[in-house]
Amino acid sequence: MQAAAAREAAPGNEGAEWAMAELTAESIAQRAFDLNLLTDRQLQEIWGEFGRRNVTVDEFVQLLLRRELMTNFQLERLLRGEKGGYFYGDYKVLYLVAGGSFARVYRAVHKDSGKVVALKVLRRRHSLDAAQTDQFYREGMMGVSLRHPNIVPIFEAVSKGSVHYLVMEFVEGGNLRDFVKVRKKFSPVEATKIAIDIAAGLEYAFQRGISHRDLKLTNILLSSRGQAKLVDFGLAGADEKLADESLGGEGINARTIDYAGLERATGVRKDDARSDIYFIGCIYYHMLSGQAPLTETRDRIQRLSKSRFTSVIPIHQACPGIPRVVAGVVNRAMSLDVERRYQTPGQMHADLRQAADRLAAGEVEAYTGQEESAPAETAQLSPEEQSRRQREAARYLPDSQRRAWLVIESNSQLQDLFRDALKRYGYRVLVISDPQRALARVEDPNNTIDGVVLSTGHLGDTAVDAFIDLAKGEQTSKVPVVVLLDDKHAVWRERIKPHLCEQRVIVPLPIKLREFRDVLFRLVPPVATAET
Repeated sequence: MQAAAAREAAPGNEGAEWAMAELTAESIAQRAFDLNLLTDRQLQEIWGEFGRRNVTVDEFVQLLLRRELMTNFQLERLLRGEKGGYFYGDYKVLYLVAGGSFARVYRAVHKDSGKVVALKVLRRRHSLDAAQTDQFYREGMMGVSLRHPNIVPIFEAVSKGSVHYLVMEFVEGGNLRDFVKVRKKFSPVEATKIAIDIAAGLEYAFQRGISHRDLKLTNILLSSRGQAKLVDFGLAGADEKLADESLGGEGINARTIDYAGLERATGVRKDDARSDIYFIGCIYYHMLSGQAPLTETRDRIQRLSKSRFTSVIPIHQACPGIPRVVAGVVNRAMSLDVERRYQTPGQMHADLRQAADRLAAGEVEAYTGQEESAPAETAQLSPEEQSRRQREAARYLPDSQRRAWLVIESNSQLQDLFRDALKRYGYRVLVISDPQRALARVEDPNNTIDGVVLSTGHLGDTAVDAFIDLAKGEQTSKVPVVVLLDDKHAVWRERIKPHLCEQRVIVPLPIKLREFRDVLFRLVPPVATAET
């Protein structure tokens, strides 16, 4: 076509000539065709509908919009002479959803399949900084690994040249801030349901060693079905160079400055995992009361001030008549004493679910300021709940303080399975493939082994011999031992049977991980107690 040929003849001045050219319906059509925004077939159908080509620009544009062949976003760029930003890989940009200082989010569609997605595109001023683009890509790839109903999934992270973007699920709905602006505040039932979703997503990530570090209303999306989904996991660290040097040269991340202020105020280390829980509490408080608990300001010095956190209006004053069962969760989540705060999102999730059940049962007694423990602690805990809380508490302990299992297994894949599972349950794990070497380790009076898992599948008789030696040993007879045994090995079972007791047990294979976990918790609770 003539327009394309003219641009090829003068590549150094193509954008200026294109933008300055007198616009006609035909020139707009040519531009759209050259940029793959319209196909030749679509153009032929358009001209056929008009029955002529000498139509006005307005007539042509209105037909494109009416037939949804192009969007206002695309047309505005096209009319300005913009030649880029319409495609990222195989995805065609439809319109801008949200924009910030760090990145922009677009609604886009796959050019072949028609699948609708959200594209989070790094802004150009950051895309030329290698450190920031590498961080953006790494954090995007981390997000690819997260798959949970309450986390917006990242399907792909792309980093090529100066173009860096994430392909994400497009959530039909909006962010929580937009809903709060319209609704002002939510009922306790509605707010609790949303908080349950937030805590569930965070607990899933927490189990994988990932915190959010940028929890706020705009990073919570509400789908058209009312489901809350977390977005921007890990991306809070991606713009480290936005730190304000005037803040004592500490390199405080501009997007996590509220977290830095909280951690200063509470005297905990940077990146404390419990900071996310405080900000879930802030979101819950805001939904219930219709107002932010923390003074909203752009001044970074004020955002770091301890008084900003110590001067929060109590929830029962900000929201008179709030049910006691709800206020208990807010107060514990937002405790400035980090030891009184929930230690994991899972703990908060459990109390939120109980709060929801009690609200559904009609429990609406108002909170007047008199302290009450969060709902899960007002009743005697079941053994299952005690085990769960012990496990969650153990996850927060440093590795040196965790209780330890020695796993005797020679198969490398099963070694990895045991190692990952036991660490997830809150234990420290040592894996040894040789039963005799493992036995020597347990017999060492200076060992720190709390229990032994013996897998017979690949070790056979040598594992059975090790079990019997442990049972007979003066130093080892009191060590809890779990032996994994397939039902088909009846001979081994008979050899082991005389040495079984309360602390030395057979776990038949196959077994579900939950059942295996319960056996471990019974023999060696994740967190040591006075009795142990």
